[in-house]
Amino acid sequence: MSDDRFPGWHGTTILAVRRGGRVVVAGDGQVSVGQTVMKGTARKVRRLSPGGRDVVVGFAGSTADAFTLLERLEKKLESAPGQLQRACVELAKDWRTDKYLRNLEAMLIVTDGAQVYVVTGAGDVLEPEHDVAAIGSGGNYALAAARGLMDSDLDAEAVARRAMRIAADICVYTNGNLTVETIGG
Repeated sequence: MSDDRFPGWHGTTILAVRRGGRVVVAGDGQVSVGQTVMKGTARKVRRLSPGGRDVVVGFAGSTADAFTLLERLEKKLESAPGQLQRACVELAKDWRTDKYLRNLEAMLIVTDGAQVYVVTGAGDVLEPEHDVAAIGSGGNYALAAARGLMDSDLDAEAVARRAMRIAADICVYTNGNLTVETIGG
């Protein structure tokens, strides 16, 4: 995400961990422009309830773009109740082919507690391996930490919190101010 239209925004680590019938999505609160922290308490993990069914979404990238995608995802979920994969695929297709949407700079982690998907503007709808997914500036750090912690006796939330703390210690665009949502089991 480094072209002339994208002014050097960094920040965000979003992590999803599935364990023991539960999925925990954690996101840090830092928003940076260049080397300046603009906000430390952003809420990048949201709970949607289209049709009364809970879905948790974490987003990385431009906030306005992510909110546009969240609105579209909510509409897709309303038109395909209980079909998270279908809604995510339809969103990814629109995102890739629509002239307006294809310029949006964001990524999403979406879960209904049973399924977890990473959705991108390249048309990807990916199910993570090893019950862990991560996106954003510190995503690779959080992913590696969480995968290493999956061999422990920690529950999903403890794995997510510890992995996010590790990512925040390594990535300057990630802080320890977490929003954590749990769904399932």
